[in-house]
Amino acid sequence: MGTTNSRSGPLTGLDVFIGGPIQHAILPNGFVGQLQEAISTAIRTVREADGNVFSAHAAEEFGAKTESFTPDQVSVRDYRWMRKCDVFVPILPLLDDRTLRRTDGTHVELGWATAMGRPVVLITTQPFVESASHLLKGLHRVGAVHTIDFDAFTGNPELLITAVLDATRAQREAVGAGIPA
Repeated sequence: MGTTNSRSGPLTGLDVFIGGPIQHAILPNGFVGQLQEAISTAIRTVREADGNVFSAHAAEEFGAKTESFTPDQVSVRDYRWMRKCDVFVPILPLLDDRTLRRTDGTHVELGWATAMGRPVVLITTQPFVESASHLLKGLHRVGAVHTIDFDAFTGNPELLITAVLDATRAQREAVGAGIPA
């Protein structure tokens, strides 16, 4: 008799797309350490809670395999992940000068998430730094955006589980009530 998967963590059944800078986080001596640690922590936290993770950082091994993917492949892959995910979790870190690290792709993904009605759990320094665009600062007015302070997250990664559950509450309740998609 085979074994069955009895996963029952708090994020069981949820697809979580974790994003953040890649191209502008690959430095001559490797990937930005603090960012890699934060993204790895987010991935691990979601997986340990039995959520399913979509992550370009994992797929591209934090820049080690980025050059083996074409722009067409990355665009199609990430768009498909956005269409499939239940929640988007972008991590937007600061540079040493307290400005946001450049991440064009993550900002495109934030637009996709909002346009598709996907909830967003944004991990970045709060309040927003001056260099953050008006569109980023005001995104919560047009989309379901929850924020976690970057330092609070690194000190207590479990905040991510609570935020993902809060962000997906309505859709989880609808699924639990048998309301079709």
